[in-house]
Formats: sequence, C-alpha cells, structure tokens
Amino acid sequence: MSATTNRATLIETLWPAANAQTWMRNALLALGGSVLLTLSAKISVPFYPVPMTMQTLAVLIIGSAFGWRLGAATVLFYLAQGAMGLPVFAGTPEKGIGLAYMVGPTGGYLLGFVAGAALVGWLAERGWSGSLAWWLAAMFLGHVVIFAFGTAWLGTLIGLEKAWMLGVAPFYLATLFKTLLAALCMKAGWSVANLHR
Repeated sequence: MSATTNRATLIETLWPAANAQTWMRNALLALGGSVLLTLSAKISVPFYPVPMTMQTLAVLIIGSAFGWRLGAATVLFYLAQGAMGLPVFAGTPEKGIGLAYMVGPTGGYLLGFVAGAALVGWLAERGWSGSLAWWLAAMFLGHVVIFAFGTAWLGTLIGLEKAWMLGVAPFYLATLFKTLLAALCMKAGWSVANLHR
C-alpha cells in the first residue's frame, strides 16, 4: 500500500476555480455541505444493535472531498447554524436547540466532527487517495478522532467507563459500515474524476 503523490482534492479536480471565483465556489460548497450534514443527521437507519445516523459518513466525505481547510470550515458553518438555534442536529428540536444542545452529552462528538473532517482532508491532500486501502485507513482514523472527542466530553459528564459503554460500544458495527461506505464513495468519486482528466 503506497500513497499517491496527487495532492489535489476531489473538489479541486472536479470543479477547479479561478482565484477570483474561489470564494464563491467555496461558499456554495460550504452551504451544500451544511445541508448534507443536516439531512444526514435526520436520517435514522435501522441497524444492530442501535439505529444509526449517517452524520459521521457525511462529515468524513466532506472532509476528504473538500480538503482540510474547507472541510473543517464547512463543519464549523454547520455548527454555527446549530448554535444560532436552527434545528440542524440529530434529535432537534425535540431534544433542545442552540448552545444548550451543543453543551449537552453529544457536544464532544460535534467538536469531533470538525477534527475528523480536518484530519481526513489533511490526509487526502497528502495522497491518501490512491487505493481503497488508503481510504479505509483515512476514514477509520477520522472515526477514531470523532469518537475520542465524543467519549472524552461524555466522560466528564458520566465517567469514562459509562461513556465508552453508551457512546462507543453500541456503534462499532455501524462505524465499520460507514468507514467502508465512505471509502467506497471516495474511491468512486476519484474514479469519476480520473475519467474527466
């Protein structure tokens, strides 16, 4: 397994923009990414042992496709919408909205979204896009970062052992599934991009 030397992101390859247009392209991508994140938070897929949302899948695809700067900025834009009280998160508005929701039990996972998107974007920019194996490794590491933030935050509220049992253990199968799906999506995206080069 070896990384490629290609450092362009998928978006830069599919939608290159002149310097004068980059800000407009990035604004549209951030807006579209925040809509995707909102929709992914609202989707609940029956799974064992608990239902799963598709949010971490969307976070990691956005990070890898956009690169670390735009990927992290897109997730921050999404979090800003939530902080302003828009019902963009999973379980909102039923479980609360705004900053009150963000400092609750899932607050660490929200912060982890930013770090996870930045990490997979950074890895993608460094050539972790040459094979399915590289994508699997990048998406796995992205999930590890998201869960690390989430577990640490939840651990301060209920203790680390309970945080692990409630915030990580029930989701391992869904996480493995989403890791594979995210890697396959990015591999397919690059296959399409390479056809148009």
